[in-house]
Amino acid sequence: MSRAFVKEEDIEAIEELPDKPVSPHTNYVTPRGLKQLQQRLADNLARRSELTSRDELAARQALPAVRREIRYLEQRVESAVLVEPSGQTENRVHFGAAVDVLDQDDELQTYRIVGEDEADVVKGDISWVSPLAKALLNAGVGEVVTWRRPAGDVELEIAAIRRGEP
Repeated sequence: MSRAFVKEEDIEAIEELPDKPVSPHTNYVTPRGLKQLQQRLADNLARRSELTSRDELAARQALPAVRREIRYLEQRVESAVLVEPSGQTENRVHFGAAVDVLDQDDELQTYRIVGEDEADVVKGDISWVSPLAKALLNAGVGEVVTWRRPAGDVELEIAAIRRGEP
């Protein structure tokens, strides 16, 4: 039924939205990723506070989504396993590392292996559980790895490995 046909008093009875699915994988995070999660949580807590102080239909409608996001973020912060880059070597690809790879056309790409919640393919930040990260992990400079993709396998040569953020 369209929201246009819902009486305003019925909005009070909006049920909680179901929880967002949580990955079954260990919640590894970089220091930057943990800060991002904590900031997102703080932003959503502030948003909830702002919405609960308003007595408007739009605010009451927005609350269930904000509360769901808070529950998700609280769980992710609680389950975070911080991986410090200082304990990592630079001779093998590891969680948090930035990796320069050459593809079959000798084009250089840089990827950073990060936690699931901080992955951003536009920035080159890839989740440690992604097929690309799985192909890169534990490889050394000069090694060629195969990135298995639905569109076809791609060979990548590890050109450089840099330790993650300080």
